[in-house]
Amino acid sequence: MKRKKSPLKDKIRKTIRDAKSDLAVDANSKSSFNILEVIVIIFISILFGIIVGYIITYTRNNSDEDLHEIITAYNDIVDDYYDNVDKEKLSDAAIKGMIDSLEDPHSNYMDSDTTIDFNETVDGSFVGIGVTVKFENEYNTVIAIEKDGPADKAGLEVNDVIISVDGVDVKGVFGDELTKLIRGEVKTKVTLTVKRNGEEKNFTITRETIEIKTVTSEDFEYDGKAVGYISISSFAANTASQFDKEIKRLEKKKIDSLVIDVRSNPGGHLSQVKEILSKFFDKKTVLYQIQSKNSKKKIYSSSNEKRDYPVAILINGTSASASEILASTFQENYEKSIVVGETSYGKGSVQKSRRLNSGTSIKYTTQKWLTSTGKSINKKGVKPDLEINQSEDYYSNPNYNNDNQLQEALKKLVEFK
Repeated sequence: MKRKKSPLKDKIRKTIRDAKSDLAVDANSKSSFNILEVIVIIFISILFGIIVGYIITYTRNNSDEDLHEIITAYNDIVDDYYDNVDKEKLSDAAIKGMIDSLEDPHSNYMDSDTTIDFNETVDGSFVGIGVTVKFENEYNTVIAIEKDGPADKAGLEVNDVIISVDGVDVKGVFGDELTKLIRGEVKTKVTLTVKRNGEEKNFTITRETIEIKTVTSEDFEYDGKAVGYISISSFAANTASQFDKEIKRLEKKKIDSLVIDVRSNPGGHLSQVKEILSKFFDKKTVLYQIQSKNSKKKIYSSSNEKRDYPVAILINGTSASASEILASTFQENYEKSIVVGETSYGKGSVQKSRRLNSGTSIKYTTQKWLTSTGKSINKKGVKPDLEINQSEDYYSNPNYNNDNQLQEALKKLVEFK
């Protein structure tokens, strides 16, 4: 709802401008003030203070009008509803309603469990014991253990069957319910009872911060050329440092070209994709642009660290946000590059998250991002240079040889001179 212009407000502003003009004194003037002038200046100063105070109060009252009905409704429900009311739940529902009213698929309200999962994903770490389990026959069997992680140090082994956590029987317990029992605060302890070769064993494990691996790498020989392969599953707070480690490892093997796989990567921290791109472009290169309500800002590479070997980027329909920035920047700026796969998701917006006192949080759109040349990919996606749908063979038996998108990328890389 638009507010009507206030003649009183305009008059007050004019008075303030006039008062400021009256108080302006030439710094080079050597004349002294007489008593009358001093009295006039004091009077104007007092008047100026009163006017400013009035404007602040007037503006605050106007800005609170929209909230008054919300607060009144809240108080009425708390005071008059026939049954007991959960105030925290009521507040959260009001916040969720505001977010939902934006009708933005990328702005949402997250409950406490979702907030924890979200924060772990973007932070790239969680507090736990470092095991992966598979639920079968009513119990959870350990199928992988983080090397040098808490469970590994305590002596847990693959194929151990978890039967209780801190004395709580976990028969039929799986997923988030089991995770809540095992995870906790850093440096606290949890006792797992497992069955190994028919014998029960107890392991007391100290919880630690576990880094989530978002970057993995491999190297291939293709047509007599050494090709590096880096897969990025998301852009968490530690992704750039992991990428740096993997690319250095590959370059020690004298790779001739590189594949960067961001298929099914939903995005994440823009700062991380900027750091990764800065390894390929100098400081003169615009990597992408950020558009706010009233301004547009170009984001440049933060280093002069350049590479000139051929690079292929793999994308698909669920590559989004920071993944699309990576693909579009190479597509628009890197001479020896090719984007292979399927048109990406098309998420050209930037969100901000805020944790609420209840442990829940909200995420809402604050900006849009554009490609380095100023194009919007929102709801359009990045169109690959070489469009190839993933084969059914890969879905039934996923491996590098059955990955037709990867194989086509490798073919194109060796064609660059």
